[in-house]
Amino acid sequence: MCPNKTGARAVSRVRAGVLVAVAAAVVLSGCGGVGKLPPIPDGFPPGAGAPVPPIELDAPGRSAEQLREWADEQSDGLGIPSVALQAYGYAAAVMARSQPECGVGWTTVAGIARVESKHGSHGSSRLGDDGAVSPPIRGVPLDGSPGVARIVDEAASAGVGEPVYVRAMGPFQFLPETWQRWGVDANGDGVADPDNIDDAALSAARYLCVSGGVLTTAEGWQRALLTYNQSTAYLNRVRDCAAAYSVGRRA
Repeated sequence: MCPNKTGARAVSRVRAGVLVAVAAAVVLSGCGGVGKLPPIPDGFPPGAGAPVPPIELDAPGRSAEQLREWADEQSDGLGIPSVALQAYGYAAAVMARSQPECGVGWTTVAGIARVESKHGSHGSSRLGDDGAVSPPIRGVPLDGSPGVARIVDEAASAGVGEPVYVRAMGPFQFLPETWQRWGVDANGDGVADPDNIDDAALSAARYLCVSGGVLTTAEGWQRALLTYNQSTAYLNRVRDCAAAYSVGRRA
């Protein structure tokens, strides 16, 4: 278990001169749950958790809703809203078809969302039945303050005549540049929206697979997480949360 730590902060990471990582957590939260429950497994990667049942991945509309029964059965025990859990399961299922060698588990996707935004519930934000997070979650301005990178939104700055600093977006805290490259529409509405948990979860899973390669290995999983956020403390928080979910515990 790790102690709870909450607070708004953000950092960004640069690799080979190109911004590739998602902004850091809006919420850095402890993981582990309480009570007489199964112990949280050690090691990497965290377990895959309850298997995602087969669904029609290309069904019209919000395909993730087919996982409602699966998610409802686990929601209370895990402390994850059913809508969010549907999104994580759907993201893992899509990646299992498109990149089966990756092996990203819904528990890993859920662990990131827990650390980044408490599954879309950071501050006054709430997760709707359609997966939309409202009001939108935004990180602190990346203005070069101590411990924070300086990233200027050039287009916005040109319009107002002064620096406008980038903020991380949504329940998975994507940087705008990263979202432009990796963001996808997962709920069938024709829009890739970082403030929708379906879109954000699948986009995060895609990014992890590209970054880590084979996430069923310790090396691949850690590489993926450290590309997402180059912080060992962050990696360990996500691991603890994902491992808790893998055995049916809250994080």
